[in-house]
Amino acid sequence: MTRHPAMRTVQIAALAAVIAAVAGCNTLTELSEVGDGPKLSQIENPTAKPDYKPVNLPLPAAQPADHNPNSLWRPGAKAFFKDTRAKDIGDILTVKLNLKDSATWDNKTERDRKDSEDTDVTALLGLEAEFSKVLPEAVNPASMLSFGNTHKTSGDGSIERSETLEVTFAAIVTQILRNGHLVILGRQEVRVNAELRELMVMGVIRPEDIDSDNSIPHEKIAEMRVAYGGRGTLSNLQQPRWGTQIWDILFPF
Repeated sequence: MTRHPAMRTVQIAALAAVIAAVAGCNTLTELSEVGDGPKLSQIENPTAKPDYKPVNLPLPAAQPADHNPNSLWRPGAKAFFKDTRAKDIGDILTVKLNLKDSATWDNKTERDRKDSEDTDVTALLGLEAEFSKVLPEAVNPASMLSFGNTHKTSGDGSIERSETLEVTFAAIVTQILRNGHLVILGRQEVRVNAELRELMVMGVIRPEDIDSDNSIPHEKIAEMRVAYGGRGTLSNLQQPRWGTQIWDILFPF
């Protein structure tokens, strides 16, 4: 089915309008930050954002709490009279992030294959003599078919990666799951001159894994999501302009 030229024009115009709107927002934001650098985000309730989604994990059946009203000691408490570790929504705990990731891959593949096959017709119900009559110059009954194949493949790949991220910052409890596990979310922004560095960590922890100083190491955070990056003058120079990025996505060749 052929599209009407007018409809195609409308689609192109709509796409151009969307691109212009996105570019306009980014341009206005950059223009408003000239001379001052990127602005820090306002402190907001993360659960009130439109893109926030509560964590939903497979959990065991709920167990009744074992209360002992005549005892000063509580299960899991690290202090005799008071447990200062985070346990309720809104409580704050310290996350110790120490990521040291390195990996090296070195792959090499070689394949060499050679096939050949010759076929002659010595007897074929008496028809072998007719071949030379039909094609006297092209047919040789002693060598009717000859095949030859040669395959050779060589591949060499090497990947080396090394990443180090070590930082300590505070996170807040945003959700308590049915089995008592805590969902935490920590965000940090640091602006130096005209460059803004952003760090976000989200995951699920067990209350009993929280140390006595109300901190937790990153290796005890399940479903951990870490985002570390920046925006500002240096970050903008390290990536192609938005027009080039859109062109690379849309251009099919």
